[in-house]
Amino acid sequence: MIIGSKVVASAAIKMAVTLSRDEENMLKKNLVKEFEVKSVAVDYGGEFISSVGKIVERAVVAAKREGVIRDTHAEEGAVAGATREAISQIMPKALGLNVGGKIGIARHHDHVSVAIFLGIGLLHLDEVSIGLGHRAVS
Repeated sequence: MIIGSKVVASAAIKMAVTLSRDEENMLKKNLVKEFEVKSVAVDYGGEFISSVGKIVERAVVAAKREGVIRDTHAEEGAVAGATREAISQIMPKALGLNVGGKIGIARHHDHVSVAIFLGIGLLHLDEVSIGLGHRAVS
């Protein structure tokens, strides 16, 4: 089976929508076993506009901490770029509001995907949104 961007993107989305740490850890193990895909997820919440930089930073730090990427400019840049792409897809709904959710990151060889799943709050009228970014890194 050829593992490409579709499998890696799907893995990132699945990691972003897990409901618990136990589910996240089980999925992470299954992805490595079945597809050799490394993955990680990290929670996030706060005011959207002032937090864009922190979202990118959390994604890069989590990916390095869990061995999804190495400590190189190219790999850090790939995760940061994919995260910024995912954020740009969510931005129209989230501007000026509070958000909370999870960032999922997955990698197989040169494919890196970042999915961001957020609940977007306005009083009791919540919206949800998902953004997805992909980069190739060698």
